[in-house]
Amino acid sequence: MQFADLYNYIIYPLLFILPAYIANGAPVLFGGGAPLDMRKRFRRRRIFGDNKTIRGTAFMMVGAVVIGLIEYPFLHFMVYISILLGIGTIAGDLLGSFIKRQMRMNPGRSLPIMDQYGFFIFAILFSLPLGHTPDVIGIIFLVILTGIAHILTNRGAHLLRLKSVPW
Repeated sequence: MQFADLYNYIIYPLLFILPAYIANGAPVLFGGGAPLDMRKRFRRRRIFGDNKTIRGTAFMMVGAVVIGLIEYPFLHFMVYISILLGIGTIAGDLLGSFIKRQMRMNPGRSLPIMDQYGFFIFAILFSLPLGHTPDVIGIIFLVILTGIAHILTNRGAHLLRLKSVPW
């Protein structure tokens, strides 16, 4: 494998998705506080639940933008893409919580695919208008990596007592 292939298929996709990964993990470290939905209900069910907080959501965006700023000297367009990746990550995460609440799932229960890939899918979709998306092989690499990283980071956070459940 030549360096150009390594860059196109692994390094660039990682640099591209890093703001979304950081945004997705930020609430575990910096979340808590007042619930984002202010305990409001939709169809007699909580909109997002207690685990989606104002502070956690704010730190999702901060995390994404900070990574974009770190990447800026090397990839100038990443500042703008990191904003869209952050917004997409938040949208995917909140949509998953909304669906789980409307399905009457208890907080902490896993909703397969949505929990692992919801943030990722929405981050990619929101970033599309600015271009620079990795090619198909890079996206396939990220799909596989995201699935593996989801398992490992959640189990690690559970072992460190940052999360009450290992998923």
